[in-house]
Amino acid sequence: MSKKLTEVSKFLSYMLRHEPEATGLSLDKGGWASVSELIICANKKGYVLDHDLLCSIVHNSDKKRFTISDDGLYIRADQGHSTQQVNICYQEKTPPNILFHGTATRFLASIRGQGLTPQKRHHVHLSFDKDTAFQVGLRYGKPAVLKIKSLSMHELGFKFYQADNGVWLTEQVPYQFIQE
Repeated sequence: MSKKLTEVSKFLSYMLRHEPEATGLSLDKGGWASVSELIICANKKGYVLDHDLLCSIVHNSDKKRFTISDDGLYIRADQGHSTQQVNICYQEKTPPNILFHGTATRFLASIRGQGLTPQKRHHVHLSFDKDTAFQVGLRYGKPAVLKIKSLSMHELGFKFYQADNGVWLTEQVPYQFIQE
């Protein structure tokens, strides 16, 4: 993705995941926003955006953070919300035996003490493969990949969900289910 598309994609994450009200955008409880309203709000903030560019960002992003509704009228971020306006009802799913979490080594002491918590987000994010977790960890500093005993957690009653883009979600991961 080009630098311009990446910049617009980051702004879309800000609008659809974190502070829609700062741009004048409104989201429903499922996180959906009107595409036309989003384009107007983005343009008012200096981001030149039209329907074609928006579709290009959604379809060409390797992270697949956004979904456009089947009718093309609405858009949402698939997961990663920190805004309390959104409460997506994901369908519970049985996870694989092992999932991975990418973080930075500077957070390991805290994780040993309290496990993984969602921090400002609604869920802890987990990935199916080590490489994705490693790339996530790189964003925060020197990467560390944690191996999560997800099926064991699930068998003890912890709930797991999977967003449209394949990211696994859970409310917390106690440290006893983490292998460094």
